[in-house]
Amino acid sequence: MKILVIMGSPRKGNTYHAAERIRESMQEKAPVEWEYVMLRDLHLEPCRGCGSCFVKGEGSCPIDDDVGSVVAKMQDADGVIFATPVYALQVSGLMKVFIDRLSYILHRPRFFRQKALILTTAGVVGISEVLTYLDQIARVMGFDVAARVGIRAEFVPEYRKKENERLLLVAAEAFLAALRKGSRSSPGLSDVLVFHGQRATFDELADQFPTDHAYWADQGWLEKGCRYFVDVPVNPIYHAAGVLLEWYQRRQIRQDLRDMA
Repeated sequence: MKILVIMGSPRKGNTYHAAERIRESMQEKAPVEWEYVMLRDLHLEPCRGCGSCFVKGEGSCPIDDDVGSVVAKMQDADGVIFATPVYALQVSGLMKVFIDRLSYILHRPRFFRQKALILTTAGVVGISEVLTYLDQIARVMGFDVAARVGIRAEFVPEYRKKENERLLLVAAEAFLAALRKGSRSSPGLSDVLVFHGQRATFDELADQFPTDHAYWADQGWLEKGCRYFVDVPVNPIYHAAGVLLEWYQRRQIRQDLRDMA
């Protein structure tokens, strides 16, 4: 199995060593092919906010850098680890620039085969904020998030080091188990709501988002009765909530369009 680590740290410090401990644990139990993408070493330019990738497709982006090659590696991998230190209560600048450049994938998700692990390290605070943010980003991109782990890695007492080790090993085990299982987990409520909210938006705003509309149509996600991105069991209560949200979203968009006419 192929594991790709998107490393958002500008150095091989705490976050890198935490990822290495996960690698060691996994490779003790299974043959794992491991690759790091060190964002610090890439030609990575910030998003210009032109919106061209949304309207015309990612091929129209005016920036020529290394992001496309990383996306290809992500698609080829079986599992992706998003790893970043906490900087000012959020992901590192490197990781944020990278995520911004993948905004079109939040409109046109594609990583449904891949499992994801979210990893962060902090001095004191910010772990929960980063884990929540990266978890949401990965899920909207299509990933099945198998594990999340955050550790305090600066000026920690011995008991904390032991707890860090335990947390990393638990995450590694959960990630490996998900990779071995292969099948997709059922979506949570937020996943179902995202699906129905986007479905309403890209269907009703086909003229404004032609590329998104075409992508969703090609995937069959706009067909009547489609319950989620992939064919997995959906909690009927979550589905009902999603349908209600979609109805309201469509109603609101149509009202907005009439008001703008």
